Amino acid sequence: MAKPTFAMYWAASCGGCEISLLNVGELILDVDAAFDVVFWPCVADFKYQDVEGYPDGFIDLCLFNGAIRNSENEELAHLLRRKSKTLVAFGSCAYEGCAPGLANLTTNAATMRTVYTDSLTTDETRGNLPQPVSQVPEGEISIPVLYETVRSLDQVVPVDYIIPGCPPEARQIAAVLRAVLNGMPLPAPGGTIIGAGNVALCEECPLAKNVKQITRFYRPYEIVPDPGICLLEQGLVCMGPATRSGCGALCPQVGMRCEGCYGPLDGQDQGARMLAAVASVVAAGGSHLDEHAQAREIAAVMDTLVDPAGTFYRFSLAHSLLRRARVADSSA
Repeated sequence: MAKPTFAMYWAASCGGCEISLLNVGELILDVDAAFDVVFWPCVADFKYQDVEGYPDGFIDLCLFNGAIRNSENEELAHLLRRKSKTLVAFGSCAYEGCAPGLANLTTNAATMRTVYTDSLTTDETRGNLPQPVSQVPEGEISIPVLYETVRSLDQVVPVDYIIPGCPPEARQIAAVLRAVLNGMPLPAPGGTIIGAGNVALCEECPLAKNVKQITRFYRPYEIVPDPGICLLEQGLVCMGPATRSGCGALCPQVGMRCEGCYGPLDGQDQGARMLAAVASVVAAGGSHLDEHAQAREIAAVMDTLVDPAGTFYRFSLAHSLLRRARVADSSA
């Protein structure tokens, strides 16, 4: 009897999801024994033509990591959707855009200017921008077209399951793989999140929460937090109240704020939920102050919160209610 087939593809991402899969340890040998790997260009010399030659639905399980940033990413998303029985958005980039999605706060023109024109360099080709099509002595070469808006995988093709995280925790991946290898039933497909919790990260975080009011926010390098105490109540913008559980609250337990990589809870916008959490801890001044004075004090506290959009939507901008910033002139 033929073994089921497995594929993994890397779109707009850093490659950490590929490493996290290897972090399941010896279980990867069980995966290798149970599946025929038919496409995994990160670890073997597979070609796109190989996938194009497979019958539709040939791939039993495909883990797709990375956001849709350019035309090549989109082409492969459609191809792998057509060739795969089960397509999984693996990791935060595929699920919600992640760090590549922060490009939606600006424009391609501004990004290109920063990288190729304004940056310090000794390269004499400063100001020469990459072109989709170029003529060279050997003929015409083309590169993928960079899209103005970064999208998550499910904004391009239907997704069966989502495994969140940047990258997903190895123990969560292992739990899903064991379920698949042992023939255990998975939830009904249709963009279903697996390998994560269904409550806020704060629920699994052991740090003490005393509902303190704060008078300013700090960036992580500015203070050494007290161990055992909620980081948000110490003025560090910990995204725990607005982030799905599942990682074990590893970062807060070592004094690093949660950045929000597991994404929002079902039916919530991560940035809006975090704004509500921040509002609950900001000191509003004494009752002796009038409304305008209280507003000034609150504004002074909020002025210490650096880059709220990039902080609240560090991982989820492309998949959020905002999706991208409105820019009047895309050439600006």
